[in-house]
Amino acid sequence: MILRRYGTTYKSVRPRFDSRSMTEIGFTKDGALSLDVAEFERKYDRHEGLELSPTATGTVQADVEHALLEMLTAGLAEIEDGLDAGQILVVESEPGIDHPRTRGKHGPDPETEERERTFRYSVDPPLRVGIYVSR
Repeated sequence: MILRRYGTTYKSVRPRFDSRSMTEIGFTKDGALSLDVAEFERKYDRHEGLELSPTATGTVQADVEHALLEMLTAGLAEIEDGLDAGQILVVESEPGIDHPRTRGKHGPDPETEERERTFRYSVDPPLRVGIYVSR
């Protein structure tokens, strides 16, 4: 399960990564769980922090954008699937402070002599998540 803090409450969310709004790394509340901050802090301890910052490169912009978001989705799913019983995943990146965004550059490929246009997309700052363990 993935949680994210909204004001004084932690709510369960699911990723909402859409290549049509490339700069937005969004999440949607799914209503499965809601805990106030005090209750969350009583029940869980932070075990580990991770950062996700995939990078995708290619010659077709839409494909590169889609690949980047697929990598981010797969990274979150891999972490979530690896959680043990009693563990949850919390999105720690905060809107307005260090909320991740996609960044793109394009131009000639610096690694080859070809003049073919190359698109490079990354997530910056990284998406910060924490693994929390039930007490």
